[in-house]
Amino acid sequence: MFKIGDFSQMGQVSIRTLRLYDELGLLRPAQIDKFTSYRFYTIEQLPRLNRILALKDLGLSLEQIGDLLKRDLPVDQLRGMLMLKQVEIERQMQDMQQQMRRVAARLKQIEQEGQPPQYEVVIKSIEAQTILSARGIVPTLGDMVGIRCHLYEDIYHWLNDHAVRALEPEMAIYHNSEYVEQDIDMEAAIPIDSAAAVRLGDGHIVVRELPAVETMATVIHRGDMWDVGLAMTALYTWIGQHGYASNGPYRELHLFWRELEVETAQFADITLEMQVPIVPLA
Repeated sequence: MFKIGDFSQMGQVSIRTLRLYDELGLLRPAQIDKFTSYRFYTIEQLPRLNRILALKDLGLSLEQIGDLLKRDLPVDQLRGMLMLKQVEIERQMQDMQQQMRRVAARLKQIEQEGQPPQYEVVIKSIEAQTILSARGIVPTLGDMVGIRCHLYEDIYHWLNDHAVRALEPEMAIYHNSEYVEQDIDMEAAIPIDSAAAVRLGDGHIVVRELPAVETMATVIHRGDMWDVGLAMTALYTWIGQHGYASNGPYRELHLFWRELEVETAQFADITLEMQVPIVPLA
């Protein structure tokens, strides 16, 4: 037998909570001293307490927990419910980390207001090139890393299976005409030799010509991947201030690296070229 205080220590739950569970019929003491009203518990009651706490962490109400306990919830079913909750929490943590990075990037933008531009915009002409690409819709920003990696993996597998050499640089093309955080239309692409264009792609893998651009506004971003928004802001600011408008999807060129070859921690030190086709503002 365990006094209620010792049982609370063992189960990592407060005495007040144990008394509440007793009142609701979720976990009755094994014995109550008729003279002192002290509550006593046994080691055999610990599994039931653990189930109550696990179900509570799943977000269930105490009433719902009581109903489940009456049905003698199997261990396998409880384990499955907890694993699903674990996945949900991990996803929430990833979303929060990304939100923190976006907040930090926005703070940098605010701090740099009124300061000399960090980025030099260069205008250049871009020749047409043959690319192997895979295009997909990214539901949310939180899905970006996983889907981008999947698209690049499919491309490199195709290159390997067809013995086609990848050229440089690796790139991503974004087809949304405005900034969006949902349903992001992106295309992962690798330049290849035009002679390989006779080999058609498979499924969502396509061989196509990326058209030439007579006037392309570009900036180079060096640093954290999450600070790319600073480069994009600088680029579009220059475009508007100099009497131009965007004229097609913007391109992200991976200079001196390939995405699948970089550890996540190393994305704090990458080099990108951001490109936006432009025309004079009518």
